[in-house]
Amino acid sequence: MAKEYDLVVLGGGTGGYVAAIKASQLGMQVAIVEKDELGGTCLHRGCIPSKALLRSAEVLRQTKEASDYGIETKDTTLNFSKVQERKNSIVNTLHQGVQGLMKKGKIDVFHGYGRILGPSIFSPMPGTISIEYANGDENTMIVPKNVLIATGSKPKSLPNLEIDGVSVMSSDEALHMEEIPSSIIIVGGGVIGIEWASMLADFGSEVTVIEYLDQLLPTEDEAVANEVEKLLKKKGITFVKGAKVLADTLSKKDGVSIEAEINGKKESFKADKMLVSVGREANTTNIGIENTEIVIDKGFISTNQYYQTKESHIYAIGDVIGGMQLAHVASHEGIVAVEHMADQTPLPINYDNVPSCIYSNPEVASVGLTEKQAIEKGFDIKVGKFPFKAIGKALVQGESEGFVKIIADNNTEDILGVHMVGPHVTDMISEAGLAKVLDATPWEIAHTIHPHPTLSEIMGEAALAVEGKQIHG
Repeated sequence: MAKEYDLVVLGGGTGGYVAAIKASQLGMQVAIVEKDELGGTCLHRGCIPSKALLRSAEVLRQTKEASDYGIETKDTTLNFSKVQERKNSIVNTLHQGVQGLMKKGKIDVFHGYGRILGPSIFSPMPGTISIEYANGDENTMIVPKNVLIATGSKPKSLPNLEIDGVSVMSSDEALHMEEIPSSIIIVGGGVIGIEWASMLADFGSEVTVIEYLDQLLPTEDEAVANEVEKLLKKKGITFVKGAKVLADTLSKKDGVSIEAEINGKKESFKADKMLVSVGREANTTNIGIENTEIVIDKGFISTNQYYQTKESHIYAIGDVIGGMQLAHVASHEGIVAVEHMADQTPLPINYDNVPSCIYSNPEVASVGLTEKQAIEKGFDIKVGKFPFKAIGKALVQGESEGFVKIIADNNTEDILGVHMVGPHVTDMISEAGLAKVLDATPWEIAHTIHPHPTLSEIMGEAALAVEGKQIHG
């Protein structure tokens, strides 16, 4: 007989395993089906390994700048194999931690490829899961009361621009490079492209970023995107915007070369390697969607605010449903979905209150509406902006570039958006996130006493700047 579960989760990434833990806490019998390793893209091919590499790049840059702090160093060299060893060690440690959490929660883990079957002898509704194994073992059938699809996403490429994993890479392959290329073309100036550009420039690569739109980081506030571009140019990075990459001109002779159309004219670019970073697409193929009534819209699974699909017992979360495509978003979507399955009354997620972070140097963090979005939505706004160069701790740290920008509703005083670029802003954005959740006003942030000297003082000053009352600017 096929084993029965209250919940079967397809995909053991951040969203999937967090949902499984929550379901176990609520007394459900839970199983996860994962074709690779628990932790998914975030742990093995995204958040964690890329940030480990970014940290090594940061240390290298800081070491080279040590003389500015009165520390004399010489013969600073990069041992990239050691960098990769450190990255792998961090990933392995966290992977073991996730495995331990599964045991603690008594969550069954099936290491295979799961597909949703249609109505069968096991169940009158679609949802029975068939698990296929890479070693050819006989399929396992498991029967859930509920299914949670958390299969994530994979890197996209441009039409006809083949990723071979060697000369032309996605971020998946780039994480496993054995050496830093002397030069690289990055196609795409979004979050992932900018993080890799910053990292590789700090490691010593000659970096060229080719972006189709006229603004880098198109989801960020324009002032932030412009500041990032200015500061990354200081690293020697070349940016080419408003450029359409012509995939059919790709050549892999003596490195890689390609042409792009800019203002109606063609321009050639050449480097040792190419990294294609043009977004991600949902993993929806071959998981049995066709055996259900689930609706796919523009490549993503459609759900309601509780992440139910058209099949009320089948839910979906994370990258596979589109949206912000962030690990922390997937985790909270999973919690909402599981609580809804358990007949609780979870609060739907307000995506305007979700912080997002970019771990380049400089760092970027934001929550809420950009200035352009606020205006387009018809808000009468007021804006406060304050630079890090006026913050004592930023000067002490030797990182005084960037600013914090607060956008508020002129009528209600509510904060509409907070946008940061500069040192350690990814660690400071949570204050702004809490402010958004609590419908705080700039006045309330300004009257929150921020300790001195800290980088966080900039939040109080930016809040005061909304009314033109900043103290140190």
